[in-house]
Amino acid sequence: MADSGLFVGFGIPVRGRERQAIQVFNEAFEYYARLQQDGELESFEPVLFEPHGGELNGFFLIRGDKDKLARIRTSEEFERMTARAQLIVEHLGIVGSVLGERLMSQMGMFSQQVGELT
Repeated sequence: MADSGLFVGFGIPVRGRERQAIQVFNEAFEYYARLQQDGELESFEPVLFEPHGGELNGFFLIRGDKDKLARIRTSEEFERMTARAQLIVEHLGIVGSVLGERLMSQMGMFSQQVGELT
């Protein structure tokens, strides 16, 4: 089970670029599917939100090994996909994430530090 993730969040398409937003979303989906097939990531899940008045319109949650995700995140292809997305959606954000067993380890470390500092 994956212990790390990438949260790739995005807002609404830039007005007038809705068609390009669909194109780039499909490109990202195909890119992540290829990485999964090649064993570079464990899984990914695209999520779209219902209208709610907030800035976040959806996200991809990409699950995998911490080191492999770090390589993906700094790859030329990922950087190119990010640049394309920045041109067609508002509020693009990419955040490293802690998942699975690593989550419990992080919480244990945090709890230990709270104990030492209080």
